[in-house]
Amino acid sequence: MATARILKRGSKVSVIRKLASRSTAAVALEDARRAGLLDGDKTEHLSFRAPKALVEAAKRESGIESPTDLGILALATLAQPDPVASFLKRTLGKLGPGHELEF
Repeated sequence: MATARILKRGSKVSVIRKLASRSTAAVALEDARRAGLLDGDKTEHLSFRAPKALVEAAKRESGIESPTDLGILALATLAQPDPVASFLKRTLGKLGPGHELEF
């Protein structure tokens, strides 16, 4: 099994982080696809300079080598609302019916 060999050769923590970030990347892209954000032609052109260390770290964490695919992943991640942040905003200052505050 390839995963078992990777775990023996490398640090278990770094392998788990890599697999987790790849699945996070896949989830972000799938969410964007379901929301229709990846439909249609690629007509927008973006061009910018970024620090090499930032680009290399993003490639390493995501497993993506293509600058175009890396940019699409970054935009897909930013375009989707964070469900935890949405929950925290919705429930700010509210307690469940069984909770009482003591003063």
